[in-house]
Amino acid sequence: MNSLRTLFSTHEDVAQIILYATVITSLWLAELIISADSLKSKFKHSSVNLTFIFTALPVQLSLTTFIILICKWANLHHWGLLNLIHWHTKGWLYYIIAFVLMDLCEYTYHVIMHKVDPLWKFHLVHHSDLKVDVSTTTREHPGETFVRTCFLMLWVTILGPVIGVLIIRQIFQSFSNIIAHTEFRLSNRVNKIVGLIFITPNLHHVHHHYRLPYTDCNYGDVLSIWDRLFGTFEELDREDTCFGIDTHMDEKVNGKFLNIVKIPFQKLERKKYDDIL
Repeated sequence: MNSLRTLFSTHEDVAQIILYATVITSLWLAELIISADSLKSKFKHSSVNLTFIFTALPVQLSLTTFIILICKWANLHHWGLLNLIHWHTKGWLYYIIAFVLMDLCEYTYHVIMHKVDPLWKFHLVHHSDLKVDVSTTTREHPGETFVRTCFLMLWVTILGPVIGVLIIRQIFQSFSNIIAHTEFRLSNRVNKIVGLIFITPNLHHVHHHYRLPYTDCNYGDVLSIWDRLFGTFEELDREDTCFGIDTHMDEKVNGKFLNIVKIPFQKLERKKYDDIL
């Protein structure tokens, strides 16, 4: 475990890339097998989303070092909410509590991205995908990557988790986000059970519905408990779910990388729930 922790703390960015590439490629091929789309159609859609890797990755890699430094500094100086408690050993209870608190922070971040208009203009790039599949996971504007990573620095500063928490958190978060965006859906019975605690593709697809109030629901990152607790939990049948965002439904815009990158810098009239009733 110590060698694994050392590997991730010094090469966390490389480990994350390898994890993402392996899982996304496997699921993309699985989607292709079960999808009605042709290889040409699916590749065309995915190539636009995957291009965002080359704009967001430099931002992610450059800022990851600061996250690790903050984490090490916080624990060296016993800084952060988690360090207010004198843990006899940082065993399973510490890791569970730290993981849950980090998940609450990510829920908070997601809500902020939806509610603060300047930030929403970056986040809607992710929501503007008219067909949600595993490649949608990578559809993140580099501006949002910067904001998201800065928020992670803030959460690490506030909580002060050990590096092991960030390692475990990254693994679960990456896996959860990728699975949540796949075309695969759980049966209603299984979704009812798993969805009591975790965000499932069924629940996250609702979040990608093109109209309010569903766009502003199911903010959970790994756990769905926050949505249930704070009243942002919703369900929607598959046949009633339409992907995209109502202010950007033009396929000619959403299908071209350069057009998508420009979205945050264009004037946006945000629709209110009352306007679409």
